[in-house]
Amino acid sequence: MSIRQFQAQRMQAPRDFKAISNTPICVEIGAGKGKHALLFTGQNPQTTLYAIERTKEKFLAMQKQHQLEAREYLNPVHADALPWVVHALFPAQVQQFFILYPNPEPHNPAQRWLNMPFFEFLLSRLQPDGTITLASNIPEYIDEAEQQLIEVWKLPYEKQKIAADSARTHFEIKYLERGELCQQLIIRKPEGYATRFDDFSPLQGQNTQENRDA
Repeated sequence: MSIRQFQAQRMQAPRDFKAISNTPICVEIGAGKGKHALLFTGQNPQTTLYAIERTKEKFLAMQKQHQLEAREYLNPVHADALPWVVHALFPAQVQQFFILYPNPEPHNPAQRWLNMPFFEFLLSRLQPDGTITLASNIPEYIDEAEQQLIEVWKLPYEKQKIAADSARTHFEIKYLERGELCQQLIIRKPEGYATRFDDFSPLQGQNTQENRDA
C-alpha cells in the first residue's frame, strides 16, 4: 500500500489555537474523558502531557475531572488532532505519543493511523528513541498496523498483550471485562530516522495561515 505525502501546509490552525513552547512533552491523541491522562500525569508528575480530544462532551468531562484532580503538567486540549499537531508541535519534540483504542474506521481503512499520510508528520514530531503506543481490542487492526510498520514505515516495534487488570481507559476496562484480547504496539523511532517534515516548524503553518487570511 503506497501512501501519498501529507499536505501539512494546507492545515488551518484549530479554533482558539494557543501555541506551546518547544520543550520535551508527551501527547495523547483521542484522550476521551481523560482517565489515562490523569493516571499518566499522576505516575509521572514532572512530565508535561497534552491530552487532545475532539469531542466536546468528552473534553468537558476530562476538563472537569482535571479540576477535581489537579495535575500541574496536564494540559487538556479541545481540538482535532491533525491541525493541532501541525500547528503546535516542533520537530523531534515529543517523547511519547499515546493512541489508545482509536476508532478502527471499519468502513474507511485509509483513516486508520498507520495508513494515513499524516503518520509521517507525526513521526517527524517524535524524538529519536521516542515511542508511539498504539492500543486496540481488534486483532485485525493490530495486524494491519504491524504490516505497515514493516513494509511502509520500516520502524522497530514491540507487540504486547495488555494485562487483564489494566485500566488505563474506560474502553480498556470494558473490553477486558468482556474477555477481549487487548494488544498494543510500542513503536520506536530510531536515531537517524528521516521524514520529509524534519525541517517543518509550526511557524511555517502559521505563516501559511496568515497569508491565507491576508
